[in-house]
Amino acid sequence: MFDSLTYQNRRKALREKVGHGIILILGNNEAPANYPDNTYKFRQDSSFVYFFGHSHPGFAGVIDADSHEECLFGDDVDMDDIIWMGPQPSVKELAAQVGVAKSCPFAKLKEVIGKAISQRRKIHFLPPYRYDNMLLVEDLTGIRASMTPKHASLELIKAVVDLRSVKEPCEIAEIDRACNVGYEMHTAAMRLCKPGVSEQYIAGVLDGIAASYGRMVSFATILT
Repeated sequence: MFDSLTYQNRRKALREKVGHGIILILGNNEAPANYPDNTYKFRQDSSFVYFFGHSHPGFAGVIDADSHEECLFGDDVDMDDIIWMGPQPSVKELAAQVGVAKSCPFAKLKEVIGKAISQRRKIHFLPPYRYDNMLLVEDLTGIRASMTPKHASLELIKAVVDLRSVKEPCEIAEIDRACNVGYEMHTAAMRLCKPGVSEQYIAGVLDGIAASYGRMVSFATILT
């Protein structure tokens, strides 16, 4: 994570570009592999990370472009989670880490969005690409899940593109570190590419290099 001021400045720039209404930024949830508690490796939504910093599942952020009020929505861990993960920061503490003054349980999100809709305020959201978030947007707004990508906010899309296309020094430093890992992966593939070595073995080594740095590949390794 970057300094909290980085995220505050990004959200300020976003609300200024959008100008009006409620900006809804959805995080991702865990994706079960073969039963609910056995999940695939978690990958947070990139725009949620950009504006709200955290790579934890089950969160959403709201920015009121008119009142400038911000809120992080999520649920504190319960005892079952603590048994597996140990003590975890509260949602309030996570919000403070990225300069958000207000936090609420996730269930409160429907009330907030519903109130804004009843006031005929614009709800800005990005095109959801995961079906659980499509269903969530349907529950929040009444827009059919299959239609949610078509109802995404063009103003928000353009604003996010404008902001994320220009990299800050802290981002460039992270890109440089990622490039160093990519270099190690590519040169490892070159060294291993010889008769008798299978493609799946090389691909596995490359994924292992990324994992050894606490990272993951940006897309499935293409190695033929």
